[in-house]
Amino acid sequence: MPMTNTAVSAAAALDIDEIRAFLYAEARALDDRDWDTWLAFYHEDAPFWMPAWDDFDTPTEDPANEMSLIYYQDKSGIEDRVFRIKTDRSSATSLPEPRTSHNISNVEVVSRDGTEVKIRFNWFTLNYRYNTTDTYFGTSFYTIDTASGQPLIMDKKVLLKNDLIHHVIDVYHI
Repeated sequence: MPMTNTAVSAAAALDIDEIRAFLYAEARALDDRDWDTWLAFYHEDAPFWMPAWDDFDTPTEDPANEMSLIYYQDKSGIEDRVFRIKTDRSSATSLPEPRTSHNISNVEVVSRDGTEVKIRFNWFTLNYRYNTTDTYFGTSFYTIDTASGQPLIMDKKVLLKNDLIHHVIDVYHI
């Protein structure tokens, strides 16, 4: 059923509490290892990018030509990663799966353009596995589209700020 102009306007007008609820729900899906629900947060064309830090303490800017810690061009790459996690078909898969707690703060609306909302927020994740708790922290930048009436992540950039990572970083760590 097509959305009316009123519905599009209402969808584009996500307030900060609705944006926070959206982010918390995505984090909960990761913490619960509810992979299918987590995937439903992403638009088919959504890139997922975590740049690396270069020798000048600056994040890389071009995932096609510079080092990235994680880069998927679109949702199909994220779906492939989830498939590997669910079926243990990856050497990077953690068994037993770690327990995580994602924590989000400082949610800001950076800009609004029609049905798209650009946001940034800080986060830290506690990760428990093999009697050890690791902490990851950083800043994320999302573009959320509300055109369909259901918010979807159109673009995700995660800036990991840890200097030392003890093992392979994965989508559930951030």
